[in-house]
Amino acid sequence: MREEVEKMQQRRRIFKVLSSVSLLRLLLLCATVTISLAAILSCCMFPSGKVAVRHASLTENDIAIERQRYELHWTRLSSPRQLLKEATPLQKLDRINDLVILNKLWKPPSVRKFVQCVQPSKSYTAPNGSKGYLLVNTNGGLNQMRAGVSKLLFFRVWLLVPSYISDMVAVARIINATLVVPKLDKNSFWRDSRLIIFCFSVSCFIITLKSFDSFHILLEFSIFSDVFDEEHFISSLVKDVEVVKKLPKEMLTAPKKYQIFRSWSGINYYAKVISHLWDDYQVIQAIKSDSRLANNDLPQDIQKLRCRVFYEALRFSPKIEAMGKLLVERMRSYGRYIALHLRYEKDMLAFSGCTYGLSSAEADELTTIRKNTPHWRVKDIDPVEQRAKGYCPLTPKEVGMFLRALGHPSDTPIYVAAGEIYGGDSRMADLRSAFPILMGKENLASPEELKPFVHHASQMAALDYIVSLESDVFVPTYSGNMARAVEGHRRFLGHRKTISPYRKGLVNLFDKIDQGSSNSTRKLSAKIMEMHRKRRGSPRKRKGPVSGTRGRKRFLSEEPFYQNPLPDCLCLKETLHMPMQETAEHKLGSS
Repeated sequence: MREEVEKMQQRRRIFKVLSSVSLLRLLLLCATVTISLAAILSCCMFPSGKVAVRHASLTENDIAIERQRYELHWTRLSSPRQLLKEATPLQKLDRINDLVILNKLWKPPSVRKFVQCVQPSKSYTAPNGSKGYLLVNTNGGLNQMRAGVSKLLFFRVWLLVPSYISDMVAVARIINATLVVPKLDKNSFWRDSRLIIFCFSVSCFIITLKSFDSFHILLEFSIFSDVFDEEHFISSLVKDVEVVKKLPKEMLTAPKKYQIFRSWSGINYYAKVISHLWDDYQVIQAIKSDSRLANNDLPQDIQKLRCRVFYEALRFSPKIEAMGKLLVERMRSYGRYIALHLRYEKDMLAFSGCTYGLSSAEADELTTIRKNTPHWRVKDIDPVEQRAKGYCPLTPKEVGMFLRALGHPSDTPIYVAAGEIYGGDSRMADLRSAFPILMGKENLASPEELKPFVHHASQMAALDYIVSLESDVFVPTYSGNMARAVEGHRRFLGHRKTISPYRKGLVNLFDKIDQGSSNSTRKLSAKIMEMHRKRRGSPRKRKGPVSGTRGRKRFLSEEPFYQNPLPDCLCLKETLHMPMQETAEHKLGSS
């Protein structure tokens, strides 16, 4: 009996051991299956097999390529089995080439070791003993014009051109003046029987009407502090120019000289001619501020001061900076983007006489506006000749053709920095068809968010400026004040990519397509790419006047200072510690 009990206990111990072994085998099997499934899922999600480990060391281009492969992989998984075919070696090569081309489209130009150099020389001194006060009225080109109500025609004007303010700071330094921050001047306006021009120091608008009995003001004004950070502006220039917010009370009755400074003037004009006005006056009011300082042949300290004002002292007001940053973030949510400065507003077309692609009624309307605008000198313009010379902004349709020819795919996000496009949505149809992700302030922000800015042309333009400045690629369709300022600012920040369309060459190619004499898309794309190979914002010395030109035409042929601050405010890294004169000679010699 005892032996039987021992045998039973022995059998139980053996059963327990066997059960433990079986459980262990089962656990090992489960682990093996789990590891295998994890490996399969890993292969599906990361085709390279190592992308998760290597992610931190990948370049932006590598990550983009991996993302493209991932998207292609899931496209294949979601396709019907009968359509799943392994790509041929030639197809694989085409895909790699497409990825390489796509990454080149976004690649910024080489900066060639150029860095910012705006610090003054050792001999530069702080302002000492001002001789008087300088008042400034900033004025500039029209930005947008719209037809109003009650027989009212008004112009929305972006007159807050930072380059003009920067030049007047430099002038104040040269003539040893105290600069008064531009303020709203309610008494500064001119009128005749048909025209009222309200001009304030930083904003203006023009109203044309048949009578002065009643009219509606459709645009509110902006003063300096609405657009720029006034406190920062004053404190930033404390070592350069004395700046005050307003003219002291005791100076309100002081002798004042209203002066129109000569265009594109050099240091001698201001130091010898204008400075003598202090002998008889305590206040000088500059009537005009546009293009009053030469682009070239100025002392290096003055050139660097212009850059410090433009790129550092003139910071947008906090509310504009915050809204601009928000628009950039929302635009970035779509990926890398192009900022398109589309100058196709009514005022631009009327002023330039460009009617290509418009109806006869629209062309007649623009001609009427031009002839009825007193301060536009040229009335009779041949639109065909104007376009052939490259003097017309590209149409929205031409912009779409241009960007596609450069290789940008249809899913490229585009931010449109512009006023109201002449012709509205119908005029934008071709561009939107080519690039559906076409965004603007109104698409990225709600009406409530834009409410503080929408009636202020200067502030709306400032928002466009910020989004354009921060874009991966900037494309201006016409060369105006804003386009030049953004291009120069992007150069100063590290030569961010800016593609400047060669309009004269482009319209010639586009006309051939319309005439049916060119139907090869590949050849057209190759020509346009070659045409713009050196028009992508690479570092180069600012262009001087065209040889053989004289007088006003000579200055107009120069590249504006703020469009390209090299060589004055951008230096090769190895020359930073050289004396200023030696550095300038080195830069000029290496250009």
